[in-house]
Amino acid sequence: MRFVVVPQWQGSPSSRAMRLAEGAYAILGDLPSTATTMVEVPVGAGDSLGTRVHRLSSVLTIAESVGRELRTDDSPAIVVGGDCGVEFAAVRHAVTPRTAVVWFDAHPDLHSPRSSESGAFSGMVLRALIGDATEDLPTIGPGPTPEPLDPARVVLAGARSYDDSEDRYIESRHVRTVSSLDFDPAEVITAVEDSGATEVYLHVDLDVLDPGVIEGLLDPQPFGLDAGVLIETITTLKQRFTLVGAGLCSFAPVDAAAASDDMGTILRILGALARETPAP
Repeated sequence: MRFVVVPQWQGSPSSRAMRLAEGAYAILGDLPSTATTMVEVPVGAGDSLGTRVHRLSSVLTIAESVGRELRTDDSPAIVVGGDCGVEFAAVRHAVTPRTAVVWFDAHPDLHSPRSSESGAFSGMVLRALIGDATEDLPTIGPGPTPEPLDPARVVLAGARSYDDSEDRYIESRHVRTVSSLDFDPAEVITAVEDSGATEVYLHVDLDVLDPGVIEGLLDPQPFGLDAGVLIETITTLKQRFTLVGAGLCSFAPVDAAAASDDMGTILRILGALARETPAP
């Protein structure tokens, strides 16, 4: 397993978004240098390119760079953000028609450019992957556009902060959800099994965790998961399905000391994603 670090902040709606870049750099310092590469991120915020998506020019530039880096090696990668927008290129690179995407996140990230009040790409990245938000998103990179992600192969795990438009979209597209309340890893396994998938891509936004577990979050949401439950679910998914890739996003420490306080939890999650898991 290799690591690709992407200190992108331009997809975030927060006025403190630069903390996401600092969080990515903090994680980079604890990753094995021989198995880690970093994608350079533009210094500037970027331009909307006449769309409703803020900083879209930087988001597109970074997505193309991430895709190019991932294509240099066929082995699965863990992409470390930055904001959740880094997952656009990462998921498109990794998934096949046999892949389910398990989205561990407090937010479903299912806005379209038209429904989003913030205009932030991180809040619409999963909708863009499904292919229902492309009216304002130019094609990224050369060659044919990949097949969109089938919503029947998406599992929202631990989401608990929905906007009304996202609720309606989830209902209309029959997206599977597993609530953070009374969360049971077996429900996630069943949801993936019911999709018919044999592979998984695992997206982990750290705000899926309860704020009492981790402090370095821009938008903490109560009633999240315990780190042990998240790790158990990741491990069980990897035992049952082939892992084709993963992402870990949204670490935003206030300073180096705070980053150090959270790093033990983050490294436990990364370890669960990266280590080889023998079949049962």
